[in-house]
Parts: sequence; structure tokens; C-alpha cells
Amino acid sequence: MAKYGMLIDAGRCTGCGACRIACQMQWQLPPEIAYNRLEHREKGTYPKVKWEITPVQCQHCDNPPCLHVCPTGATYKRSDGIVLIDHKKCIGCKYCMVACPYGARTLDHEKMVPEKCRFCADYVVQGQQPPCVSTCMNEVRVFGDLEDPNSKINKLLATGSVYQLLPERGTQPRIYYVKR
Repeated sequence: MAKYGMLIDAGRCTGCGACRIACQMQWQLPPEIAYNRLEHREKGTYPKVKWEITPVQCQHCDNPPCLHVCPTGATYKRSDGIVLIDHKKCIGCKYCMVACPYGARTLDHEKMVPEKCRFCADYVVQGQQPPCVSTCMNEVRVFGDLEDPNSKINKLLATGSVYQLLPERGTQPRIYYVKR
């Protein structure tokens, strides 16, 4: 069974937003709803100031706090590691939104239920790449099977120095970032 993950090389990101737009188009989201975002930070001191962009989305954690606080079991983790929401079980309490240390959940104002990145689960099992990956002109994101030693993501993880967001939270995210 595959275990999916993503590697993000934020140093390659130009901030064009194609990943966000591709995701919004894929899921027919209104402009104010996005499952991924670009965080912009100023680093350094004058005159050596640098602008850093970090793509952030649901981290599809191995130990997801959103799952542990859900009173109805609407948030669940598949055997391939993808964390999803069963909208039929969701009561809209928003506990999952509060529990997520990455701020990765957004509220669908029509249905009044939380939404998030789905790693495009339905497309991935058919061998397709998530649109945020395939649309990026700078190849910022690499998606693949963390269990397959021959997968592109595993080869890249083995060659470079990587980190995960908020390791002190113990969530064990499945999204890795290239250290710069």
C-alpha cells in the first residue's frame, strides 16, 4: 500500500499562485476559499533582506490533531496516509480547525463545514498528480509514494537536507521542505 507525501522546495517558488488557482479550479472553489496558501516572510536585516515564500497546506500528518479532536469521526486517515473529512458525519463544530497547528483548514460558508487539502486522493489513486504539483512551472512540489524506494520523492529526500513544519508538535507531517 502506498503512503503518500510531498516535498516542497520553497526556494524555487516565485509566488505566482498557480498552485492555489489550479487547486481552486480542480475543486471549483470560490476565490475566497483555498486549500493551500503562500506565506510571505521578510528575512534578514537591512541591507541584506530577503523575501521568502513558503507554500503551506494540510500536512496529512501521521499523528493528526484534527482527527483526535473530532467528536463524530468525520476527520479520518486512510491507510495511504491521506487525511480526509466525511461531510456526512461532520457537524460543523470546527474543533479540527482550532486543533490544526498549520492553519490548514478553511470554512465552507455554504455548507458550514471545514474543508482542506485532500492531496487529490481520487486522482492520485488513478496515477495522476495533484494539480498543485502538475501546474507549477518551477517544479516546487514533488508528490509521491514514501514507501517506494524508487519514487522521485524518496530519491530527493535521500539526497538533500529537509525539515518539517512545527516538529515540536509531534504531528509527524507527510510534507517535507528543502532546507536552504
